[in-house]
Amino acid sequence: MQTCHTARSPLLPPVHDPVGELSDLPQELERWAVFADHSGCPEPQSAAHLRACLARARAHGGWRWPGRPVVFLSDTHADAEGFLRSLVAAGLIRRDPGTGGGFDLTTFGRVATILIGGDCLDKGPSNLDMLDALGALMAKGPDVHILAGNHDLRLRLAVSALHARPSALTEHLLVRMGRKIIPLLREVHDRYVTAADLAALPEEATCRARLHPRAGWADRFSAAAVQHLTPAAVTQEIAKLHQKATQFDRELAKAGLSARETLAAALKCQDVFFAPGGDYAWFYDAMDVVCRLGSLLFVHAGVDDSMCDVLADGGPQAVNARYRAEQGAHPFAFYFGPLANLVRTKYRRSDAALTDRGVATLHRLGIHMVVQGHVNNHAGQRLLAKNGLLHLEGDVTLDRVSRRSEGLSGIGAGATLIFPSGDVIGLSRDYPRAKHFAPERHYSLA
Repeated sequence: MQTCHTARSPLLPPVHDPVGELSDLPQELERWAVFADHSGCPEPQSAAHLRACLARARAHGGWRWPGRPVVFLSDTHADAEGFLRSLVAAGLIRRDPGTGGGFDLTTFGRVATILIGGDCLDKGPSNLDMLDALGALMAKGPDVHILAGNHDLRLRLAVSALHARPSALTEHLLVRMGRKIIPLLREVHDRYVTAADLAALPEEATCRARLHPRAGWADRFSAAAVQHLTPAAVTQEIAKLHQKATQFDRELAKAGLSARETLAAALKCQDVFFAPGGDYAWFYDAMDVVCRLGSLLFVHAGVDDSMCDVLADGGPQAVNARYRAEQGAHPFAFYFGPLANLVRTKYRRSDAALTDRGVATLHRLGIHMVVQGHVNNHAGQRLLAKNGLLHLEGDVTLDRVSRRSEGLSGIGAGATLIFPSGDVIGLSRDYPRAKHFAPERHYSLA
């Protein structure tokens, strides 16, 4: 490990923090400790795997870096303050209560590409405040790209299922997806649901029945789902639904929502998030699922062989077009298919597979590293070889709900910075130094 103890590196952005909220941000660089558990993988074979990834990159034309600085910031999970502090930490904004949104762009913020890596929603403390902060950022005109995350997709699929004619493959999806969106439904109820909306609904028991799958669902589901899932996965999904139904009712009670209020809020989400002109329709309208910049592929979770083929045939625009077109047609098939795998995979045996064939396809395209969120870490970013492909995990546990439950203090802040020079910087208030990875120049895997 080689730590720089000289003057502050020019790779660390100036931070406008007059009240000292980010006083524990790193002030020094260290070479990315790829063989330490907090920053990579300590297993003995990891060295060979990482060397192989870098060798394949060199053998396929080397690295191409974005033409402007990139800031990757992922998994804000409804914590607007964690989001804003991360923008400050990355040098993108300066806080100013007297301006619109409470902040201004810095010079760096006006020239950087800002990639939001998915999972803006769920957990807390406020989904709508988080989206308001993101909207305020976008209104100031920087180059912002929003990627879909699995938590963002859950809301879309739950609301789609509620508005569709019930079927064995959809009537359970609100409960299946819905426990984690209940805080959002509470917010939508409080801000948007009117007395007239509630008066238009039937009594409590009927509303509750609409939220849950109908009697005999498990048998109907078993017959219908076999074309999409293995028998073992079907059994697991039924067991999971029973567990989630209990959790769903428990979370509703904790949120103080009746079935009528919950149904009213879920129905209102269609107008707020998905109808043209809805207050937050811009969020889903702006959402892609992959973004390529140079040799880097940005995605919430990961890739599989079939998506590598689509990238080879039509590029990221083909993947994004398919994601937009298919997510509303057949919610269940979509959620368990290869497109949603982009926001769900953890490269488990049950996930769509990334094999050496897919990795070879990406390298032929000049894509040598995936930059992702989805897997949250407690000591900043990690750099790993997954299935033969270099992955940078950029979820640094920003939201307060996750931090409390996982033993981290305070409000999270952090971001991944990628420069045209080929320097990659991992910033997090939970690790004492900024991690520096430069695969083409001074970095060695000795």
